[in-house]
Amino acid sequence: MAQLVKKIVTSKILLNKGKYCLYKCDGRFLGDSWVAGSCIDPSLGLNDDQKNIQSLAIDFARNELQPNMKKWDEEEFFPVEAMRKAASLGFGAVYCSEKFGGSGMSRLDTSIIFEALAQGCTSTTAYISIHNMCAWMIDEFGNEAQRGRWIPQLASMEKFASYCLTEPNNGSDAANLTLSAKRDGDHYILNGSKTFISGGGESDIYVLMCRTGEKGPKGISCIVIEKGTPGLDFGKKEKKVGWNSQPTRAVILEDCRVPVSHLIGQPGDGFKIAMKGLNGGRTNIASCSLGAAQACLEISRDYLKIRKQFNQPLENFQYLQFLLAEMATKVTASRLMVRQAAQALDEDWPEKVALCSMAKYFATEECFNVCNHAVQIHGGYGYLKDYPVQQHMRDCRVHQILEGTNEIMRLLVSRDILLEGQRKYS
Repeated sequence: MAQLVKKIVTSKILLNKGKYCLYKCDGRFLGDSWVAGSCIDPSLGLNDDQKNIQSLAIDFARNELQPNMKKWDEEEFFPVEAMRKAASLGFGAVYCSEKFGGSGMSRLDTSIIFEALAQGCTSTTAYISIHNMCAWMIDEFGNEAQRGRWIPQLASMEKFASYCLTEPNNGSDAANLTLSAKRDGDHYILNGSKTFISGGGESDIYVLMCRTGEKGPKGISCIVIEKGTPGLDFGKKEKKVGWNSQPTRAVILEDCRVPVSHLIGQPGDGFKIAMKGLNGGRTNIASCSLGAAQACLEISRDYLKIRKQFNQPLENFQYLQFLLAEMATKVTASRLMVRQAAQALDEDWPEKVALCSMAKYFATEECFNVCNHAVQIHGGYGYLKDYPVQQHMRDCRVHQILEGTNEIMRLLVSRDILLEGQRKYS
């Protein structure tokens, strides 16, 4: 960790080149001067190392992501080189171990990074977060040979990864997925399809859940499939409301032969791997929503100061003052919940599944509402694509659907509460 922070200090000085440099002679990194010292400062409560990491990510978002987010959205451009620059700063395998090139950081550090990056481009950061989730699954459950083969390539983003769970007829009901993998000597033969796959067709590595055994969760296994494997194909590129800097396609497998050596863990471990991966995926995507909401909050605050109606700036109107306070409260409350959930993962709390679900549900709902309020504050201008608030709103809307719908999040939270009640009174 100390070596990584040293690398971050060096990288930050080189990245800024004086334009956005927040490095001070006393060796501290300060947050955004527009929010430092206020209640909406995302660095509140962080230690010095975390502030350093956050500051690097914010500056990268400002320099590399934010200036391009509008273009990437309009042109539906997958920004490979920008993401590889992010990987060079340690953001390609953030919470993978350092043994094979990961950054070895905590889930809390990861949340801080993704929130900061999402302020520059929510869509691109969301893809980076999915890529990181895939890398962690391989690093956590793969053997030494698998980790040595794939983690260095994922950490550098020389290769990109996609997560393949959802099927056309099985979304929330993931335990009943039907894509089959039948053993044939030292290979599996896969048949079926996955849908709504982020990075589909562009990613190089597909971490895929398939059925190798009986019905239900115990018959599901996890297999890595590399792009170019015969029998692996992709559907048309979907036209989406947001998330346009990352392609979404169906992944189609027809008699696709994959070596048994690509099996992650043991046969039947797939559902467990998928669910454990999604715990982190949920805090990751909630962090992306936080970044979008934080950006919209700051943009809205600035707009209230310069926009005039009835011969006075909008900041003088009490309704808008109250609305800004509500937005700030929602962002701050969401951040506290997400960071607590990340801590629960770091420390392996028994309540971690429910806390991750609760944080994902609350943060993605409330942060979307903040972005929506930002559009309303801007009036007609907020509905124009020249203004970034509408893009943040479009990009974070899908966060209420993926990594487990928010309806499933409610189910997981209520199940934890009711099971605890049964344990107490039985």
